[in-house]
Amino acid sequence: MKKTRTKTIHSKDYARCLELFRRVRERQGMTQEQLAEKLGVTQSFVSKCERGERRIDVLELRSFCRAMGVSLVNFAAELEQLLESGSLP
Repeated sequence: MKKTRTKTIHSKDYARCLELFRRVRERQGMTQEQLAEKLGVTQSFVSKCERGERRIDVLELRSFCRAMGVSLVNFAAELEQLLESGSLP
């Protein structure tokens, strides 16, 4: 019997990553519009990324983090902690 594998964009871990991404943006006091302006993209682009309609690669994540004033290393550490514990603080 062949085992099917969930695409990472639909995985629980990716959903947690997106939730953290949104929470970090909000914690930094930024709206989607403000983040979009710093990145030179549209608000709908940021929204699609946050909702998982558009996959974020690691280089884009780095740009998002920098625009939010957070290091990629710190974001990754918080994500790792979240994935280990299974919930956001």
